[in-house]
Amino acid sequence: MTADVGLEMDMRTEAMEFLEMLERDHVGLRRPGSVEDSERIAEVRDDIARTGTYEHTIDELLWGARIAWRNTPRCVGKFYWRGLRVRDRRHLETAEEIFDALVDHLRVSYSGGRVRLLMTVFAARRPGADGIRIWNSQLVRYAGYRQSDGSIVGDPDTLELTEKIRALGWSAPGGRFDVLPLVIQLPGGAPRLFELPADVTPAVSIVHPEFDWFTELDLRWHAFPTISDQCLRIGGLDYPAAPFSAWYTAAEIGARNLGDVGRYNMLPVVAERMGLDTRSDRTLWKDRALVELTIAVLHSFDRAGVSMIDHHFASRAFVQHEEREAVAGRSTAAHWELIVPPIGGSATPLWQRRYQPTIERPNFFAQPVPHCPYHQ
Repeated sequence: MTADVGLEMDMRTEAMEFLEMLERDHVGLRRPGSVEDSERIAEVRDDIARTGTYEHTIDELLWGARIAWRNTPRCVGKFYWRGLRVRDRRHLETAEEIFDALVDHLRVSYSGGRVRLLMTVFAARRPGADGIRIWNSQLVRYAGYRQSDGSIVGDPDTLELTEKIRALGWSAPGGRFDVLPLVIQLPGGAPRLFELPADVTPAVSIVHPEFDWFTELDLRWHAFPTISDQCLRIGGLDYPAAPFSAWYTAAEIGARNLGDVGRYNMLPVVAERMGLDTRSDRTLWKDRALVELTIAVLHSFDRAGVSMIDHHFASRAFVQHEEREAVAGRSTAAHWELIVPPIGGSATPLWQRRYQPTIERPNFFAQPVPHCPYHQ
């Protein structure tokens, strides 16, 4: 799905629907039906007619971002959508300014381990033009290196990005948990590399509450995710650079990032160290290793004082969110296969529920991979 999905709905129509939503639904910007609302709608309609676009007020940007999170069908953590903080950085123009704002975003989000829900929004894409792009899918990701024998050191999920970054001149260390530099590309410009300072890429060492040998696995994971490749669409305007930080659920790391065959594939290693019989799936060695790996992740984040929730808590909160939305007269869109946790799914209240992954606006949309004509 691209950021241009549904462009049969023109900017004027989307803008009017968005402003009317703010009037109708809630958000306390002004009294519904007030003179201020009518004047704002007329102002936006006039701006689009004269210039082909318009600008959001700070309040419209804030609530548009919050509603986009509420509307996305891909996230189990939407219970907290009203708590999202939004920083307006639409005025920044240079890659250096944008990088400095991203570094500050990571510092503010981490907050010494008490992870904050935070989005930083950069300039909207002008109609018919490219926008600011951050190549990295998350601001903090680990590199992946293919070896001559076909094996992979690091994260297989970032192989392609790592190769592109190396082609741009990055001197890759070659380790299992090397933080990739950020790639920032301005409209019409070449991509630029920026190394993140170590203090904004904190990692949690993964240890187990019972298995002392777990430390020998030398596992770690960065403290919180910051999605940075999605396009935020509000009222017909596209913000192609709007990184969004939240906290992890333990299963995201233990059952996916470290456990998946296509990622770090640690289940066989953990099972062997546990002394499990891995010759047959009927011993359920994968399941047992998966649980212990996730226990280790949750224990480690708790020990380090870094915000994290477990999948049972997240599932209950999602159901509460759904019930709260129903009271407000709104349905809850969701991809069932994305919100049901990869561990203990049938033990959560989400298992028996069904959802429609409908697309409402505002929302987040995938974007085409950035093209670089300067480096092939």
